[in-house]
Amino acid sequence: MSEVAYRSGGPQDRPDGQSEERNSQDQGASYSNVMAYTSQVLGLIEKEELSKEDSEWIKFETVNGYKEHVNPGYLFSRKTVDMNKELAFVEWKDARNSFIDIDGNEYIDCIGGRGIYNVGHRHPKVLQTVMNQLQKQAMHTHDLLDPYRAILAKTLAEITPGDLKYVFFTNSGGEAVESAIKLARKATNRHTFISTTAGYHGVSLGSLAATGKAFYRKPFLPFAQNFRHALFGDVDMLYKLLKSLEIVGEEAAGVIIEPIQGNAGVRMPPDNYLQEVRQLCDEFGALLILDEVQTGMGRTGKMFYAEHENVTPDILCLAKALGGGIMPMGAIVASEKVYESFMEEPYRHEHTFGGNTLACVAAIATIHVLIEERLPERAAVIGEYMLKELRAIAARYPKLVQEIRGKGLFIGVEFFDSVVGFEVSKGLFDNKILVEGTVGDVKTFRIEPPLTIEQEQVDRVIQTFDLVLSQVQRKYNFIK
Repeated sequence: MSEVAYRSGGPQDRPDGQSEERNSQDQGASYSNVMAYTSQVLGLIEKEELSKEDSEWIKFETVNGYKEHVNPGYLFSRKTVDMNKELAFVEWKDARNSFIDIDGNEYIDCIGGRGIYNVGHRHPKVLQTVMNQLQKQAMHTHDLLDPYRAILAKTLAEITPGDLKYVFFTNSGGEAVESAIKLARKATNRHTFISTTAGYHGVSLGSLAATGKAFYRKPFLPFAQNFRHALFGDVDMLYKLLKSLEIVGEEAAGVIIEPIQGNAGVRMPPDNYLQEVRQLCDEFGALLILDEVQTGMGRTGKMFYAEHENVTPDILCLAKALGGGIMPMGAIVASEKVYESFMEEPYRHEHTFGGNTLACVAAIATIHVLIEERLPERAAVIGEYMLKELRAIAARYPKLVQEIRGKGLFIGVEFFDSVVGFEVSKGLFDNKILVEGTVGDVKTFRIEPPLTIEQEQVDRVIQTFDLVLSQVQRKYNFIK
């Protein structure tokens, strides 16, 4: 294209001879199309019930939108889409512990939005709190003081372990990890971190540096952050890394760990692992950063996994369930000693939507519900029952199931073969139960339902698991 095409001016400057009036008409036509399209969509959102024609139109638009404007890779990687049969399942609404697709099929939710629905779907108290606040104000000004940010920070300081006191709010777990990295650097004046292999901490460049899975890391190397990786659960290796960094003058600013590695397939730590890591961090002056984005907010049978080992981190990362499945919400909670480095110049680390008013009131209501309904305790009891029953079934299929592990309602089911893993998860889906394989490997899937899941639903999941395993065993002619 010639240079003249980029100059401002009248019609004489345009290589195609078009006038500004013609351009304005074209833009007007484009906006007219968008107005008609979005009006149709807004009308569908208003409807309580959809017609068959409405449902078919939405399914077509959804699949086509993924193909043309989101990412077609999603269409070919999900058990909910069969392009050969031109079949796609599109979610539309939810009930307390389940999803309902656009055709009215209801599925028991054992994915839990990857850990966001701890208090269930659209919990009435959380939803009503957000709706009440919407009647007054949705977002904060960034100039006047926001009362709910202060109230939520105090509440988190009350329920988190030990001397954790000061809070910085984010929109997601990845942002929480990024904030923890920055805080640890500033607090220690050190630049090197240690995380663990197979751990997952987010996909932004800083949190991705902490992540310990090649699937996520390799396409985006190198990273700016200086990270080393110890084998998860290997305290001796962690000691050697900390010692070698000390010897070469690159002392570690922090050690960041998922107490249970969710994305790796709910990999469990050895007994007393966090206590030993805490002792090593104290010995070498490194901060202990616990990523409880998935394990926090009651998921494992206590409000935070750290409580199982009576460990207090220097920085705690939270997200997912903190927003009650209604609002995106994340946070770091740190001790006063560590957080002091952020106090002198608070505007060096902030952003527009972190700690916004709606997210804060959703989180306040979520914490209230978790305590009022004793959901951490419920997760412990139902999780123990579920683990026991699933393991008893797995014992009857030793050629299929390698291991079932977990704590509370955070359960991983690992198979000997990824083909079998996919077949079982697909079989559960065909029986209206949603589970999710770990990213990059369907050999293991997670069971991570709302902590409000009913006993009847749990029993149905257990019985269907048995049924599907028997079907897969017959299909592949495995011998008991």
